[in-house]
Amino acid sequence: TMLLLVNTWLGYPYIMVLCAGLIKAIPADLYEASAIAGATPLTNFWRITVPLIVKPLTPLLISAFAFNFNNFVLIALLTNGRPDYLNTKVPAGTTDILVSYTYRIAFQDSGQNFGLAAAISTVIFFMVALLSLANLRLARRASDRT
Repeated sequence: TMLLLVNTWLGYPYIMVLCAGLIKAIPADLYEASAIAGATPLTNFWRITVPLIVKPLTPLLISAFAFNFNNFVLIALLTNGRPDYLNTKVPAGTTDILVSYTYRIAFQDSGQNFGLAAAISTVIFFMVALLSLANLRLARRASDRT
């Protein structure tokens, strides 16, 4: 729970600045026209604001997810992957993510198993590559629509 709270606390300002910039870029004419048509603020939010910020925000959210997927520093500084699961051959912690687990296998308390660490690193590379590919496709699709 602590890791999720800290990660949210660290990521919230970035997403807030992105959303604030996107909202500021929405033309005021749209809201004026909807006010003349008698729309409520809730209708403005769902019919004007959300559709105009979702498209440019989607690739940014995917890249933020890819960053947090490999957020080694958060785990290393707060918990170091601890507490460990008991009776395991290779130490794995309850708060480990793949990157911190790989670091522990290669450089810490499991006897420097570089082969297993390299295999996990390859899996991590392909997972992040798939996220990047999805991000590029979404960005291309968004640019084709404009």
